[in-house]
Formats: sequence, structure tokens, C-alpha cells
Amino acid sequence: MELLTVETPQAVVAVEAHGPADGAPVFLLHGFPYAARCYDGVAPLLAEAGLRVLVPHLRGYGQTRLKPGVLRSGAQGALGADLLALMDAMAVPRALLAGYDWGGRAACIVAALHPARCAGLVSCTGYNIQDIARANEPGPPDVEARYWYQYYLHGERGARGLAANRREFGHLLWRMWSPTWHFTEAEFAASAAHWDNPDYVEVVLHSYRHRFGLVAGDPAHEAIEAGLARQPPIIVPATDLHGAADGVHPPGPGVAPGFTRRILANVGHNPPQEAPAEFAAALLELHQA
Repeated sequence: MELLTVETPQAVVAVEAHGPADGAPVFLLHGFPYAARCYDGVAPLLAEAGLRVLVPHLRGYGQTRLKPGVLRSGAQGALGADLLALMDAMAVPRALLAGYDWGGRAACIVAALHPARCAGLVSCTGYNIQDIARANEPGPPDVEARYWYQYYLHGERGARGLAANRREFGHLLWRMWSPTWHFTEAEFAASAAHWDNPDYVEVVLHSYRHRFGLVAGDPAHEAIEAGLARQPPIIVPATDLHGAADGVHPPGPGVAPGFTRRILANVGHNPPQEAPAEFAAALLELHQA
């Protein structure tokens, strides 16, 4: 693995690179509260198949650093803009895109707004673009209960709690969201180290407040947010790898339009780390199609 440093307009992005430099590119994007370590089992499988595997540290994580004066935004528009800017900076015109949670959202945004840049999409839980205009419509109580952590982070108590207990908070969510995954403490610690990023708390808080319309986004991303407000369709070949045991977003009866869904038995919210072979196989299938 080679650690690259790539400058974009808003950040200096750390990117873990695997495989041949001239291989077909694939971007693997992690979620919250996880890290690039979730792809440690996936990246070698794709690299062995000849792909150029690129695993960015998202804004607020690991060794990526936002530039001075940039809003520490965790809004979906910021995540999508980061991915598109990274592709531009690395001179990657088109790539396979894959992710889950925050990373799946970034991948879906680029696939939806710039389909010519996406050779194929794997997004765990399917269509992952937020409908912010409807964010304050209440759902069934069991759904609301699963989102307790988002409401917690809306207030000062949650902000102080995340700052003081980021590892304990993340450990709890790992257990709740992947109840059948028996991760080791060493695996957890490797990802938790990425949360020592100086922007982590601010970016996380902004993310869970912006999606409910409680704070403004970065004006630099207004055009992206306007496009996302229209809930654009996914028209590229797309696969939803959905963990049957996902404790925060269990699979429902319907499949998002444009997606082929595969239910992964005994897998929770973190499919690449819980089922790396299946995750890699889904990408290779898109690559070979």
C-alpha cells in the first residue's frame, strides 16, 4: 500500500493506493464512525485482479486535512464535492465507485449528478442521497429510535459527549449496528485512531445537523445541494449490498430504483469489513460486465 497526498481546492486528502498504477480505478469510501481500515480485506482482492484501488480518508478522518478557512462541513454536498475534486486532482476521468454510510452517499452523489464519471456503483443500503426537504417528517417509532444518535448530536450535550467520548460512542454504534459481527478490539482501535483528526468532531456535528436543516451548508456547494434536492436518479449500473443484520438501516421490502440488491446474511452496517469477499466480488462483477 502507498499513501498518497492529493491537494484539492478545500483539502489535502490522504489516499491509500493499491494495485497497478495503470489499472482500472476504483474508489472505496468509508462511513461514520469507521475509517479506511474497513477496506483492508477488500483492497488486496481488487488489486490482485488488476484494479487500481484508491481508499481516501474522508474529511475529518485520518490524515486528511481541511484547509484553513474552509467550513468544517459534513453535509452531503461537501462529501460529493470532495470525491469529484479528488477524481479531478488525480486525473481520473471515470471510475468504479463504492461505499457505505457517508462514503456510499458520496459515491451516489457523483453517480447521480455526473454519471459519465462513474463506471459502476456499489452502495450499501442503496440510494443514499438525503431528502433534506422532508427530513423533519417523523417516521415510525422504531425507525426514530434507531436514529437516536443523530438527535443526540443536535444539541450541546451531544457535542460535548462526542468530543469527550468519541471512542466509546463509536464502539457503541459498532455493536448496535452490526450485532452479529464479532470484531476484535485491535480492529476497532485501528479505525478509532482515525478519529483523532482535529476536524472530526466539528465535521460529524455539522453532518448530523445539516441533514435536518439545522445549520447552513458551505456556500461553495450550493449548486450540488440544489441538484440533490431534486433527488436525481441513479442511471449507471448499481448494486446495493445490504446487510440483513444492519441495526440502523435494515433492508425493507422495496429496492431503490436502478439498483440490484443483494442481501448479505449475518452482516450488519459495515459490509466491506464484515464481508470483504462479497464486497470485492460485487465490484469485480461490475468491472467485468
